[in-house]
Amino acid sequence: MSDKRPHGIDLLHDPLLNKGTGFSEAERDELHLRGLLPPRVFSLAEQQQRIMENFEGKQSDLERYIFLLALQDRNETLFYRTLIDHIERMLPIIYTPTVGEACRQFGHIYRRPRGLYISVRDRGRVEQLLRNWPVPDVRIIVITDGERILGLGDLGAHGMGIPIGKLSLYTACAGIHPRHCLPIMLDVGTNNEELLADPLYIGVQQHRLRGAEYDALVEEFVIATQMVFPTAMIQFEDFATANALSLLQRYRGRICAFNDDIQGTAAVVAATLLSATRVTGVPFTDQRLVFLGAGAAATGIADLVVSLMIEDGLGPEEARRRCWLVDTQGLVVAGDARLPPFKQAYAQDAPKQPDLLHSIRAVRPTAIIGVSGHAGGFSPEVLRAMADLNPRPIILALSNPTSHSECTAEEAYRFSEGRAVFASGSPFDPVQLAGHTLVPAQANNAYIFPGVGLGVMLSGATRVTDGMFRAAARQLASMVSDRDLASGTVLPALSGIREVSLVIARAVIEVARLEGLATMPLPRDAEPYIRAAMYQPEYSSCA
Repeated sequence: MSDKRPHGIDLLHDPLLNKGTGFSEAERDELHLRGLLPPRVFSLAEQQQRIMENFEGKQSDLERYIFLLALQDRNETLFYRTLIDHIERMLPIIYTPTVGEACRQFGHIYRRPRGLYISVRDRGRVEQLLRNWPVPDVRIIVITDGERILGLGDLGAHGMGIPIGKLSLYTACAGIHPRHCLPIMLDVGTNNEELLADPLYIGVQQHRLRGAEYDALVEEFVIATQMVFPTAMIQFEDFATANALSLLQRYRGRICAFNDDIQGTAAVVAATLLSATRVTGVPFTDQRLVFLGAGAAATGIADLVVSLMIEDGLGPEEARRRCWLVDTQGLVVAGDARLPPFKQAYAQDAPKQPDLLHSIRAVRPTAIIGVSGHAGGFSPEVLRAMADLNPRPIILALSNPTSHSECTAEEAYRFSEGRAVFASGSPFDPVQLAGHTLVPAQANNAYIFPGVGLGVMLSGATRVTDGMFRAAARQLASMVSDRDLASGTVLPALSGIREVSLVIARAVIEVARLEGLATMPLPRDAEPYIRAAMYQPEYSSCA
C-alpha cells in the first residue's frame, strides 16, 4: 500500500503539515526534504522568536496583518502558537481594528486564496463549489456578504477578511482545529461605487443582488451546506440589518446557525452589564439602558438583556421598559408609523426626544450603549449628563473600528471625572487620571462566539439557541475577578481567553442537553473532555 502523505516540496506547501525549519533530521530523510531546507533544525520556540522579531519590525499594523496572513498560509502550527502566546498583542492585528483597514485594502494586499467565494454567477452550482473544498469534515462556517463590514459599510468581496479573522479566533481562543473551519464570501455585488471603479477589486463588478434572487441564492447555499457539511454550524457575519434579521429569523429554527453581530454582541454586552453591577451597586434588573443606534445589534442586545431580566424575576413588559432606542430621528417612541417591526417592540410610550442628550435627560439611564457606527456620538455633554445622573455611569462605546467608536476611553473617564465604568468594541490603552491608572475593557465578541462554537461542536447540538447565549453571558461575567474590577475593567484579561472559552463551552453543552439538542454522548463532567479536545499547536512527528 502506497504512502499517500505529502512529501518533499508538496509537504512544504501544505500549511497544516508544514514545519519549515522545524522538521527533524529523521523527517528530512524519510519525507524527501533533505536539501530543500537549511541544515539547522529549529524548535517551535526558536521559530517563534524569528516571527516576533520580524512582526515588530514592520512599520504599520497593516504590514503586520499581511505578515501574519502570510505565516498562516505557510505554517498554521507556528501561526497559531504565536497567536496564542501573544494574544493581547496580536488580536488587534488579526481582528479589530486592523482587520477593518485590511478589508478596505483587501484587493490590493491579496496574496493567496483562503476559503470559498460563492458569487451570483454560481447560482445552480453552489453544491459543486462546496465540494471543491479539500477538507470534508467542516464544523464551523463563517459567511458574510460584505454589506456591513464593522462600521465601514459595504466592502463587497473585500469583506472576506472578516470570516478569515473570525475563524482564526475560533482556533486561537477555543482550540477548534483549523481543518474544521471554512470562511465563505457570498459575493452578490456591491453598491460601493469606489470599489466598482477600482481595477484591483476582486469581486463581481455589479450592484447588489436584492429580493427574491438574493434569498434564492442564500437558500441554495443553506441546502448545499446541509448536504456537503451536515455537521457544520453556520455563523452569519456582517450582513446589513434587514438581511441579518431576516436570515436569522428564517434559519435559526431550521439549521444550526446564529448571527454573531446580533447574538454574540448581545452576549458580551450583557456580560459586561452584569459585571458592571458589581461596581455600580445597581442591581441588573434595575438598569435602564439607552442605545445610540437602533439596528440589529441594538435590538439583539435588548432582546437578550430582556430575557435575562425575565430570568431574574421581571415581567416581560417591565423588562422591555428598561431598554430605550435612539436612532437618527431621536428617541424611538410608540405611534411612529415609520418604524420597522424590529424596532416596534422597543417603541416606548413616552414623549418624543430629538437626540441622545435630550433622551438621557428624559429617561435617566444607568447605562448608554453605542452601536451607531458614528464617531463622537457620545459627546462631552452626553458624558457629563450621564455622570450627573449616576455615581458610576456605565458607558459602552462599542462601534468598530476604533475610528468609529462613540468616544474614547480617555474622554469617557475625563468627562465623568474618572467615575465611568467603560468598555469599548476596539481596544484602548490604559488611561492615567488624577494619579490613577484606569484599564478600559474591550467588549470583544471573541469572548463569546469561540466558546459557543466549541460547545456546539462537541455536543453535536442541532441548533444554536438564545439559552446558550444567556448561559455564555452569565459565565463570562462570573469570570471577572475582584482584581479586574479594582483596575477599572469589567471583563477578564484576554490572556485567559482559552479558559473563558472552555467554561462557556461547558455551559453550552449543558444547555444543549437540557434543551434536547445534544447528539453526542459526553461524560457528565465535560471539562476534562473539552480540554483534551482543544487543539494545541505543537509539532508532531511526521516520520
